[in-house]
Amino acid sequence: MARKYIDCRDYPSESQCTVALSADTEEELLEAAVQHAVQVHRHQDTPELRSQLKACFKEGSPPA
Repeated sequence: MARKYIDCRDYPSESQCTVALSADTEEELLEAAVQHAVQVHRHQDTPELRSQLKACFKEGSPPA
């Protein structure tokens, strides 16, 4: 399985977050992304949030 990532810089927000997360599995990345979204961006952990985050995953590693 190829490495996947999600990068807050691709989704500008008021907080101007620059965090990028990557993992070898979708499950691991999803858990890290949900924790970040809840703790930093104050989202609620819902099935809809998880679905939205998963749809934003990209193959590879985030750009520097």
